[in-house]
Amino acid sequence: MKEKLQKLISRAGLASRRKAEQWIEQGRVSVNGVRAELGERADLARDKVTVDGRLLRPAAEQLVVLLNKPRGYVCTMHDPQGRATVTQLVASVPLRLYPVGRLDYNSEGLLLLTNDGDLAQRLMHPRHHVEKCYLVKVQGHLSRAAQQRLACGVQLEDGLTAPCRVGSVRTSGPNSWFEIVLKEGRNRQVRRMCESVGHKVLRLKRIRIDFLELGDLKTGSFRRLTPAEIERLRNA
Repeated sequence: MKEKLQKLISRAGLASRRKAEQWIEQGRVSVNGVRAELGERADLARDKVTVDGRLLRPAAEQLVVLLNKPRGYVCTMHDPQGRATVTQLVASVPLRLYPVGRLDYNSEGLLLLTNDGDLAQRLMHPRHHVEKCYLVKVQGHLSRAAQQRLACGVQLEDGLTAPCRVGSVRTSGPNSWFEIVLKEGRNRQVRRMCESVGHKVLRLKRIRIDFLELGDLKTGSFRRLTPAEIERLRNA
């Protein structure tokens, strides 16, 4: 059965669908020796699809790993500045994995990596409202009014944030710790939200995505998800 090229590339674990679309527009993809066009379809059982001259083959195994990302790593396949990447932490896996979403350089905690482009896109797409829980340490004491503002939504430069949950608030000397649960995934969203109510984030750690929890996994370590966990994610 013929499917869109970007879907085939994504499923093969080479890139997300959006990145695959860029490759097609850049002329890096061919079907039966002819430069492909965006929107074109192919059947890998009958057609010869190449990316940068290399034959496209289905991924031998669909894999998802859960990594406890340390601070000081970037969530990209390659960093022009030469910084360490999260893919280096899963280099022992004999498959090409790429991160699902991002945690910024100074953030830590639960990060998924996979070669399953369809699943990655599903988890990142805002319409699926996948919950993400973060443990946050901020400068100063988080007042009830600030908690309420965060929970109801704050105005950022890219629009009003969706309602979220704020809880488990406690003070530690001059600082505060709390948990925040979002269903959005904007760039540096938690940090920007806290800054909007007057608090600088000192530490940010993601501890849950949907039903998956970080648990006692050591920093820098990872584990493979079970087939049952992967199937549950597909239905999230």
